Amino acid sequence: MSEEWISDRMHLIDASGIRKVFDLAANMKNPINLSIGQPHFDTPDVIKDALCQAVRDGKNAYSQTQGIAPLIEKIQSRVDTEYHHDDRQVFISSGTSGALMLVLNALINPGDEVIVFDPFFVMYSHLAKVVGGNLVFVETYPNFSIDIEKVRNAITDRTKLILFNSPSNPTGYVASEAETRALAELAAEKNIALVSDEIYRAFCYDQPFVSPAAFNENVIVIDGFSKSHSMTGHRLGFVHGPQSVIQQMIKLQQYTFVCAPHPMQWAGLAALDCDVSDRVEEYRQKRDLMRNRLADKFEISGAQGAFYMFLKTPWGTGTEFCTEAIRNNLLIIPGNVFSSCDTHFRISYAQENSILEQGADILNRLADHKM
Repeated sequence: MSEEWISDRMHLIDASGIRKVFDLAANMKNPINLSIGQPHFDTPDVIKDALCQAVRDGKNAYSQTQGIAPLIEKIQSRVDTEYHHDDRQVFISSGTSGALMLVLNALINPGDEVIVFDPFFVMYSHLAKVVGGNLVFVETYPNFSIDIEKVRNAITDRTKLILFNSPSNPTGYVASEAETRALAELAAEKNIALVSDEIYRAFCYDQPFVSPAAFNENVIVIDGFSKSHSMTGHRLGFVHGPQSVIQQMIKLQQYTFVCAPHPMQWAGLAALDCDVSDRVEEYRQKRDLMRNRLADKFEISGAQGAFYMFLKTPWGTGTEFCTEAIRNNLLIIPGNVFSSCDTHFRISYAQENSILEQGADILNRLADHKM
């Protein structure tokens, strides 16, 4: 009887991709895990200390829905200095995932079209469906670059929003300034909302990070501390964009998340002054290690940022290759979790070097093992 209670929208969400991977991995003992989507280093001590101090100081009740004033003011100052927009407002969200849910609910009506670049962060497609959006995929294979003419051709009179993620999960691709500018200008020309997910912006290894907000004052930017400061469990993000949109997101946050976790916001204030450049350099070296180890037997595109590689399978489908990897005690994610295609697989190099080296050895052996 309880099955009859489930809303229709919940049937639009398919958890089977990730579930199948972890069902296969359920019996693995001490796997070589290259599936991890978070930094392997711990939260810096200065941030932990600020969190503990906030708890001891009684910062344990709700904060204002939009966030604590010192954190907002500090981020707002940085945003104003970077973009010089008259109408750009900051608020603190309960993680970047919470921010994505807020912005899609605030902007998408049932039947509106949402453009998503394929491959994509798995949450994008599911959240867009939940709010009634119709997904329009723009393929970026084989090198994951953005072809602006493909985007233009995908736009219809129902297009409401474009979701953009650079550096990208799962590909590690970092869009060039030319690509980013072209996308921002196209969104402005067509009066389409452009949401830029910048949670990996600290992790750019070969070129400087460029935000589309530099070229379009109406871009809505979602950012946070989870990846750059290893604060995934703290659920602390922030958003900036035109006030008309931000005010609607704050209103919705009031009736959903209420506020970002209050003590964590004081930790975020400390994080803003925490230098993580050494961690970023460490990940650049890990990227280089894996690229050097795998380049002879795998086609590698992207991987200019974040801490992922999206590798083309040397044989079989992504699912078949990952199944064989799991049989060899290596946990990786098939590409069809992130894409309409099943030709690739994702690895994360957010791991100790010894584990990365073991994983690379297994991948190279599997490359020679044609099914």
